[in-house]
Amino acid sequence: MADAVAWLHRVDAVFSPCRADSQISRLGRGELTVGQCDQEVAEVLDLCRAAARTSGGRFSSTPGGRLDPSGMVKGWAVERASQILYEAGARHHCLNGGGDIQARGEAAPGRPWSVGVAHPLHPGDLTTVVRGRDLAVATSGTAERGHHIVDPHSGRPATGLVSITLVGRHLTEVDAMATAAFAMGDDAREWILSLDGIEAFAVAGDVRVWWTPGFAEHGLIPARG
Repeated sequence: MADAVAWLHRVDAVFSPCRADSQISRLGRGELTVGQCDQEVAEVLDLCRAAARTSGGRFSSTPGGRLDPSGMVKGWAVERASQILYEAGARHHCLNGGGDIQARGEAAPGRPWSVGVAHPLHPGDLTTVVRGRDLAVATSGTAERGHHIVDPHSGRPATGLVSITLVGRHLTEVDAMATAAFAMGDDAREWILSLDGIEAFAVAGDVRVWWTPGFAEHGLIPARG
């Protein structure tokens, strides 16, 4: 546990765009090169470039023109912390990183994990519950921070959806793709079908609900109107 917590503190020190002394802030200001940063910086930037290609540019590590790979870092850091716990012998655990989940094993012998997804329009309610073993769940939406995700294609906040939840195996991928999918709006529905092993549940701006075919396998509970 101490090693996992120490890892998360290190990630914050290296990658936080809110800390003027972080490596990512200094890199953005041109005070460091990638080669002068910890090796994880190059790793994350490579993942960002791959996510940008996969999403047709809807994922960006430079929102607003400023270097900020936070859309990749959170899921990547939490998944790495989960791996630290797993390798230390904690084969059944669940990590919550700002509402995004990396779960390993089971909640109890014979019982899968159950992850409630907050309803973006009805505080205190759930819009669906995801159930499974060894899964990652990430939601991008407006419930906590309003329309804060910018569509890199338009330069304006994305408003087509109010919430989209992606489910897969690895939080690194699922969290980044959830950000890109939110920026796409309803166009994300067809795009997600091209992603191997990832399913989605979305609430549109007009309160319509849609989900990909495989999402029902995770124990879908219909959204409340």
